[in-house]
Amino acid sequence: MPRRARFTFENATYHILSRGNNKQRVFLDEEDFNKFIKLILFYKEKYNFELYHYVLMNNHYHLILRAKNGAVLGNLMKGLNLSYAKHFRRKYGGIGYLWQGRFKSFIIQDGKYILECGRYIELNPVRAGIVKNPEKYPWSSCNVYAEKERSDVIEVNPEYLGFSENIEKRKSLYKQFLKDGNKEKRTLERYFRTKIYGEQEFIEKLKSETGLKQVWSHSGRPKKNKSVANEKM
Repeated sequence: MPRRARFTFENATYHILSRGNNKQRVFLDEEDFNKFIKLILFYKEKYNFELYHYVLMNNHYHLILRAKNGAVLGNLMKGLNLSYAKHFRRKYGGIGYLWQGRFKSFIIQDGKYILECGRYIELNPVRAGIVKNPEKYPWSSCNVYAEKERSDVIEVNPEYLGFSENIEKRKSLYKQFLKDGNKEKRTLERYFRTKIYGEQEFIEKLKSETGLKQVWSHSGRPKKNKSVANEKM
């Protein structure tokens, strides 16, 4: 059965998710995390994309990026995952696929929606019980926004700058934004089903123009009555 075409757009923002095959660990030590970040830097220069938020977990990762040329998304992610897989196999041995199928991509509407998705992925280590404060997790963009505001790998999300003109107040407001997200009970189940995050008018417009359908779940098959956000993604 042929693969369903992946819809891309010019100058659009995407939430990218890729996980280890059979949920196996793909980052085993500090060197592995650092290697992946170096590869991100390499492919950023090669394909000219902006990375707003990211988190690297033991068995998967999330990126929120803006690609000026949507057509490069496939080659970019293929290169990133293949390059890291070569590093992993050289270091640890083994055979077979490191990553579980194709990477997943979700379209994000501009504005507050990019910030909300960024918050969602940066809270992964908290939901997984690894840290209590997301800014203390070393392998995410969270401490850039909550602490440093400077990074070689991150371009600051323009929406973040709208919190305040004062740097220290901006950091403080972002920390509160994270806390509010951690308390929030609403899930993003609908977002993961539709593959689009934004206001309803934006979702309907894209679905009408592209024919996007609800086709994705964690196992690769549609499921009923299962909250995607309850899993540690």
